[in-house]
Amino acid sequence: MAFRSALKPVLSVREIIEKREEVALKRAQLEVTRVRRRIEELTDELAKANLERDQALLKSVQANRLQSMQGEINAANETKQLLNDTLKTLKSQRDTQMKVYTTAHSGRRMLSEFLAQQKNQYEQEQMKVQQKRLDDIVATRWQRN
Repeated sequence: MAFRSALKPVLSVREIIEKREEVALKRAQLEVTRVRRRIEELTDELAKANLERDQALLKSVQANRLQSMQGEINAANETKQLLNDTLKTLKSQRDTQMKVYTTAHSGRRMLSEFLAQQKNQYEQEQMKVQQKRLDDIVATRWQRN
């Protein structure tokens, strides 16, 4: 007779929940990575724009062009600040999601271990029953002779 447990459906639900939380965690990590990459790109763009502006100051450049360059730098700085704020929020969400995933993972793992323990006990009981049958068969044959 095969091992059957009432915990198997519960375990499958826990596995589904764990996978869902893992996907949400990966999504949050990807979002943090995407924003970090954009901040790095903006930092590089700002460095190039500042260098270009500084070089333009050394040359004779029209004031409206300098003003335009400074406007672009200011806009990039504002965008970078917004991305930094967004990054803080995303990190917080990622950390929260990590806790949710860790809880789901440990719940599933605990249930898996309990189910494995039950299966092991079942198999040991089955081995005892099988051994008793064999002992009874041997005893019966021995009594006949």
